Amino acid sequence: MGERQQIGDHSRLQPFIEIMDSTLRDGEQTNGVSFLPHEKLVIARMLLKDLNVDRIEVASARISDGEKEAVKMICRYARQIGKLDSVEVLGFVDGHLSIDWIAECGGRVVNLLTKGSYKHCLQQLHKTPEEHIGDITRCIDYAISRGFDVNVYLEDWSNGMKDSIDYVFQVVDALKDKGVKRFMLPDTLGIMNPLQVIEYFRKMVKRYPDTHFDFHSHNDYDLAVSNSLAAVLSGARGLHVTVNGLGERCGNAPLSSVQVILKDQFNAKTSINENRLNDVSRLVEGYSGIAVAPNQPIVGDNVFTQVAGVHADGDNKNNLYCNDLVPERFGRKREYALGKNSGKANIARNLEELGLELTPEQTRRVTERITQLGDRKEMVTPDDLPFIVSDVLKHDAPEDKVKLVSYMVSSAYGLKPLASLKVDINGSQYEADSTGDGQYDAFVKALRKIYKDNLNRTFPILENYAVSIPPGGRTDALVQTVITWRNGNKSFKTRGLDADQTEAAIKATFKMLNIIEHDDYAAIN
Repeated sequence: MGERQQIGDHSRLQPFIEIMDSTLRDGEQTNGVSFLPHEKLVIARMLLKDLNVDRIEVASARISDGEKEAVKMICRYARQIGKLDSVEVLGFVDGHLSIDWIAECGGRVVNLLTKGSYKHCLQQLHKTPEEHIGDITRCIDYAISRGFDVNVYLEDWSNGMKDSIDYVFQVVDALKDKGVKRFMLPDTLGIMNPLQVIEYFRKMVKRYPDTHFDFHSHNDYDLAVSNSLAAVLSGARGLHVTVNGLGERCGNAPLSSVQVILKDQFNAKTSINENRLNDVSRLVEGYSGIAVAPNQPIVGDNVFTQVAGVHADGDNKNNLYCNDLVPERFGRKREYALGKNSGKANIARNLEELGLELTPEQTRRVTERITQLGDRKEMVTPDDLPFIVSDVLKHDAPEDKVKLVSYMVSSAYGLKPLASLKVDINGSQYEADSTGDGQYDAFVKALRKIYKDNLNRTFPILENYAVSIPPGGRTDALVQTVITWRNGNKSFKTRGLDADQTEAAIKATFKMLNIIEHDDYAAIN
C-alpha cells in the first residue's frame, strides 16, 4: 500500500512519468493507416516540439524504403533541435541487421523486441530461453558498441507473468546488468485488468527496485487507460500512448486521456504541453483518415458542448456544471448547443458570444424557432444564430450583405459542369460563369472570379466538405452540407440544409460570405 498511498497523497509525492508516444509505429498498425514519410515528419515535429513528449517511437526497422526515408528525415530534424535521443526505433533480435539499419538512418536508440513469455520463445522462435537470451545479449552488446541506447521490450509480458513468471525473471536477471536503459512491459494482447497490472508490476518492482519499467497497454477490453494508471500506482516510470488511441485491433491508450488523468487524479508530473493536445489530435485524424468520436474525452467535438439548458444556466451561476477539464486548458472553448433542449440560457450564452443583445420577448421567439428546428432534427449552430435572429425578428440583425440573385448549373455527359450566377454584394450586382470538376466546384470558381476580378478581394479557402443526412433522417431526408473554411489564419464552419446537395452547399457558402461581411467571423473565433 505504501507506493499507492504516496502517489495518491498530493502532499507527499509528485512523481514524474515519462510519456513515450508510439503513434508513428504502433499507431500505424491500425487497419488502413499508412503515413507518408513527410506526414510522419510533420507529426513527429508536433509531438517533439509543440506537445513536448519525452520520447517518440517512429518505426520498425527494415520494413520498407519509405520507412527508412521517414526515419532519416525525423532523425535529421531531431538532431537539429537537440532531441535525437528522444527518437526510438523498434529493432529485432537479428544479429547486426536492425542496429545497422537504424544507424544508417541516423538513429541511436533501439527498442529491442524480445520474447516476454515462454510460450512465445518456444513456439514462435523454437528456441530455449538460454538460446534466446544469448541472441539478445549479442544484439545489446553490438548496439552499445555502436553508441546506442538500448531499451528492451518483453513482448507478451502479461501472459508471461500469468503463465511463466520464472521465464520472465530468467530473462530480466540475465539482461539487467547489460546496459539496458529501460525494460518495457507490454500487455501485447490487451488481456489484463488493473488488479493484475498492480500485482504483476509490484512483483517486477520488488525484484528489480532500481530498474526503469515502462508499461505498454492495449485496449481490447477497454482497459488501456485504467491499466496504464494501475502501472503508475505500482511503480512504472514511463507509459506508452498513441494520439487518438490508434493501434492494432482496439488500439492503445490515448495520449490525451492518460495525460489528464495522470495530472488531475494522480498529481503526477509530465512534460506534456496540454494546450496542443487538440491540435495534434486533429493532425493525426486528418493524416490517418480515422475520425475521432465526437464524445472522445478531451479531443472530441462534443466534449465541451453543453446541450441541456439547465447546464448553461448553472454555468451562469458560478460554473455549477464545470470540472477541472476546462476547455481553455486544451486550447478550446466551451460551446452551448442550440436545439430543442437548449432553453433560454444556452441561447443567451450564444447571443453573448456574438455580441447580440435581445429583449426577453425577442429571446423567447428565437428560442421557439430553434426548438422547432430541433424537432425537425435540423442541426443549429452558433454560425446559424445571426440568420435565425434576422429571420425571426426581421430587424435588430443586419440584412444579408451578400445575396444570390440567380444562378444556373448544368452538366452533360463528356463535358465539365457549367455554372452561371448573379450576386448582390453590398448593393452592387455582379455576374460570372465558370466550369468546374463538379456543379458546386463550378459555382465556387465563378464566385472566386467575382471576388478577384470585380472586388480585388481574396476568397476564403475551402478546407473540408462533408455531406450527410441529419441523424434520424430517411432516404428522402434533407441533405446537410458542412463546409470548413479558412480565411487568413482563422478557420470556421458553416452549414447548409436542403433537399439538393448543391443547393445545401451554396447556402453554406453564402452563410460564410455574410459572416465575413458582418464581421461575425471575428466574434465566433
